[in-house]
Formats: sequence, C-alpha cells, structure tokens
Amino acid sequence: MMAESSISSSTDVLKRTFISGCHILHHHRVLDAYGHISVRNPRRHDTFFMPRNLAPGLISSAEDILEYFVDDAAPVDPLSPNGYVERFIHSEIYRRYPEVQSVVHSHAPSVLPYTITDVEMRPCVHMSGFLGQSVQKFDVSQFYAKDDTRDLLIRNKSLGARFAESFSRPDQTLHGPVVLMRGHGFTVIGGSIEESVFRAIYTAENARIQTTAMAIDASDRGREPDNKGLHYLQDSELVDTTEMTRWSVMRPWKLWVREVETTGLYENSA
Repeated sequence: MMAESSISSSTDVLKRTFISGCHILHHHRVLDAYGHISVRNPRRHDTFFMPRNLAPGLISSAEDILEYFVDDAAPVDPLSPNGYVERFIHSEIYRRYPEVQSVVHSHAPSVLPYTITDVEMRPCVHMSGFLGQSVQKFDVSQFYAKDDTRDLLIRNKSLGARFAESFSRPDQTLHGPVVLMRGHGFTVIGGSIEESVFRAIYTAENARIQTTAMAIDASDRGREPDNKGLHYLQDSELVDTTEMTRWSVMRPWKLWVREVETTGLYENSA
C-alpha cells in the first residue's frame, strides 16, 4: 500500500508544494539541470502536473507547471510551452498504477554506478527500508523499436509502458518504489510529493552509504580473513522501517522546505 497523499486539494497549495519539491531535490543534488518530478492532479485522476522545459532549481511560479493527460502525455492545453520529452515515464506509471500520486526521475551520480554493474543496490539504513531486499533494473535498449532514437530516454508511450512494467511483480502488483535505469538514472514513485521526494533523496543517500561500505569491506578482507562482510537490512525489518518513513516523512520535509526558502537561490511565488 502506498502512503496516503498529504497534499491539500487546493491547486494553489499543491503547486507551491510541487515547486518546493523541485527545489529540495536540486538542493540535495538528486536533480541537476536534468531530471524531473510530477504529481497527479488530485481533482482529476486522469491528468498530472510537470514543469515546463526548465531546470528544476529554476521553477518558480504556477506558470512553470504544465498539465498533461495520463492516457497519452499530451498537454491539456494545446498551446502550452514545451515540456520534458520524458513525460512518458510519468504518464505510463500513473496509467498503470492508480495508487501512485507522485513520480521523481533522477540522474544522481551516486546511483549511476549501480545501473551499469551487476552489483545490487540493497537497503543499508532504516531510512531506506522502502528499497526492499533488492532494486529492480531496467535496460531500455531491450525495447527499442526500429525507428526509436537510441539516446536512453523514454521518449514515447511504448517505451514508457515497458518501463512502467518494471515496477510490477508477475501478478502485476507493485514490486517496489524504485527502478534503476541502465546508464541513465533511477525513478521513484510515492503516494505524495513529500514521499516521492523523501524516497529519491534516501535512494541517493543509500547508494553513497553502500558504495562506502563496500569499499571499506573490500579493503579489510585481505587483513581480516574472518570478516563477515556487509549486514544489510533484514527481510523482517523492511516493512517496519518503510512504515516508519511514512509516518515521519513530514519531519525532514519541513526542514528541507526551510532550507530552500532561506538559501537565496530559489523562488516560489505559487
């Protein structure tokens, strides 16, 4: 089950929260000039909001936020300015999983090595128990059509649908909230803007922790033959740690909002 959305049904409040999410993800280096966040329209389940084609840290007003149809990622307003090419990542996830309310797509450098190696990302700390025992991986090259542009981007409905499938178990229920994308980045889903931002930040944090732990473990093995290796979260701990992050998500969220409001870089007039 996804956590219930904590955002208000007010479009103005939603858009201000959305812009804060863009700024927080940039401040934490989860998004740079690229990457994006979206949120389902709480008043219309068949549409969602994404920024126009602008770096996330520069999103500053309601005019920077566009509305798209879930069914085909077409803009609700045909006269809308240009948006992100990869909005099909978002539309196809919303179309397939009605419980998903927010999506983040990131190219965080700490995560990228896990997309191009056979090393599995594993949950290392209690804030990242939502990762589950291992994180799914997706290779878009397996699904290119003859005429597709082969730049690793999810540029169309067909590739978006294939990617959305990677969040599913064989019985079509959600496998987990994070999927790694070969040579590209990762995508996170959540039940609210706050939850998807939290999960994106702690996916990147978990990657940094795991990489450091593996390096320490490797350096010690030659000197300590009895070294027992790495101790990731146990299966029995995953449900409770995930639930803990659901009920506590507003604690870091309020801190993060305050941080971006006081840095002087970001503007939020929504």
